[in-house]
Amino acid sequence: MSFAHDQLPLATGFEEPSRAEVRDFVTLLKPRVMSLVVFTALVGIVLAPGDLHPALAAISLFCIAIGAGASGALNMWWDADIDAVMTRTRGRPVPAGRMQPGEALAFGLFLSGFSVGTLYLAANWQAAALLAFTIFFYVVIYSMWLKRSTAQNIVIGGAAGAFPPMVGWAVVTGSVSIESITLFLIIFFWTPPHFWALALVKSDDYAKAGVPMLPVVAGPDETRRQILIYSLILVPLGLAPFFLGFGGLVYGAAALLMGAMFLILAVRVFRVREGKDAPKAAKELFAFSILYLFVLFAALLGEALFAAGV
Repeated sequence: MSFAHDQLPLATGFEEPSRAEVRDFVTLLKPRVMSLVVFTALVGIVLAPGDLHPALAAISLFCIAIGAGASGALNMWWDADIDAVMTRTRGRPVPAGRMQPGEALAFGLFLSGFSVGTLYLAANWQAAALLAFTIFFYVVIYSMWLKRSTAQNIVIGGAAGAFPPMVGWAVVTGSVSIESITLFLIIFFWTPPHFWALALVKSDDYAKAGVPMLPVVAGPDETRRQILIYSLILVPLGLAPFFLGFGGLVYGAAALLMGAMFLILAVRVFRVREGKDAPKAAKELFAFSILYLFVLFAALLGEALFAAGV
């Protein structure tokens, strides 16, 4: 089975019987990514001023989750050729041959339309438009264009993962604000050090697949330097909610402590460049970066719920 993009008209048909199971369709949704999207969108909904019926909030959150899943399915449809080459992704349903490319495409398109249309009905057109743009940005701007053309793919493409709290905010208010933009920026500047730490470890995979990730194009030393630069921007930005007044003392303390740990690990990645400790340092930063973002958003969510008496 070929996944070359010059053969897409053939690849989107159902010329072979499907062997896909329910779990394969679940895999297309990228559940781990979806969980982060749902969590950050929930924070946007809870922090936003205004009243929203719990049922409508739940439906809106479900739509945002489905939109994230649609993005994942369309990404796996488009990236099946490089997924087949990379160790980390070759077991996915399409490159593994369990699912036809056309099934992934149809599934992703259906979920895209369903999530955007339902969010429009449950919330407002602004939130629906933001969700539609998020799907478009991830699939077309990042997957189809940036990922294969520039080492800055993660920097610019990271915006797709940063939109969910803005969508959540818009669900309640029908607008964006300095608060939702700040949450967007935290995730935006978090994405490069988070992903490049993984890319340092998986650089051979990306090179084999011909994906111009920063370690492949500029080398590991430049990647380490960029990780440190973005970390130095991220950590003070992480304190912004406290100084802007929508993050309290608990959030401020959490952001300060977690930010200090993030910088320590980023500096270690920058300094440790040889031997078995080099990939270990990158893995530790990658793992901690997930905890960092979770703790910051959890602190905001906890403070908001406490203030509301929940």
